[in-house]
Amino acid sequence: MSGPFFAAPPKSPAETGTEPTAPAAKVKKQKRDVHGWVVLDKPVGMTSTHAVAVIKHLFAAKRAGHAGTLDPLASGCLPVALGEATKTVPFVVDGRKTYAFTVRWGEERDTDDTEGRIVEVSANRPARGAIKAALPSFVGAIEQIPPRFSAVKIDGERAYDLAREGEKVEIAARTVTVHRFDLTEMPDCDHAILAVECGKGTYVRALARDLGRALGTLAHVCALRRGRVGPFAEGDMISLERLESLCHSAAAGEGNLADILLPVETALDDIPALAVSPADAARLNRGQAVLMRGRDAAVVRGTVQVSTGGQLVAIAEVDRGEIVPKRVFNLTGVAGRAGKQKGW
Repeated sequence: MSGPFFAAPPKSPAETGTEPTAPAAKVKKQKRDVHGWVVLDKPVGMTSTHAVAVIKHLFAAKRAGHAGTLDPLASGCLPVALGEATKTVPFVVDGRKTYAFTVRWGEERDTDDTEGRIVEVSANRPARGAIKAALPSFVGAIEQIPPRFSAVKIDGERAYDLAREGEKVEIAARTVTVHRFDLTEMPDCDHAILAVECGKGTYVRALARDLGRALGTLAHVCALRRGRVGPFAEGDMISLERLESLCHSAAAGEGNLADILLPVETALDDIPALAVSPADAARLNRGQAVLMRGRDAAVVRGTVQVSTGGQLVAIAEVDRGEIVPKRVFNLTGVAGRAGKQKGW
């Protein structure tokens, strides 16, 4: 089979007849203040935690984190926040996500994807019409039981840790929202490629599992790509190889790290912007409230992103003309300034 959702896994050194090279000695970089977003096109086989560690090292950043775990099996959109951008992660995590994934019919696995062991098989294969007819029942607010191998916490422990130790894992159903669920292709009778747009906390692996059961068969995910997380989409993504090249060029004086990073406020696209004077910005940075005057005081209300001179100052709540800072930003150091949709 061909196409992006049937790519063969990379061969091991034993299969290729080569020996892995010894790792070069690591040179410890001086950590610095770096603020902004990198939207990594995560390759298959890499964990989200490892991806963050690599990017943090490339930028020699003091702080880094990601906005939504992407399984090692999956590729695609992994937004990574550096420095003060980590304060905006919740706004990205709460955004909608899109996925394209391939379902393998006839096998259910304990992880609900190809990495697990087969626990049950079925000879039934659903027809195109049956699949299309079943999809609407998975759209809207639905009840979903997350996979046993997931990051859900049970009595303080991650479900995947308990499952790996052989313990029985009982996870309660939770309400998630699916905005769109479409069948896009059927390469053969054993596989179907689907597209989904969903909200926070939705597990694509669980969707595949439950869809298989609803169709009178069994199923698991054998390929998965995330195309969007909140404001970040395909056009914002950069490959790890390209990112490494740009960072090395910047270190050699042939570029600027700020031009590689998207600004911190990119995560706040859906939040109204409010400009204030430098004097008011200084008060907000000290955690002090500011009283708005004039016509703006009557129309602005709720959560806003506050800036002065084009630089983000704070995320604040406005009520009856008073601006109360909730998160303040100190963007000294390297701050992202790249435009969105750079087409890496």
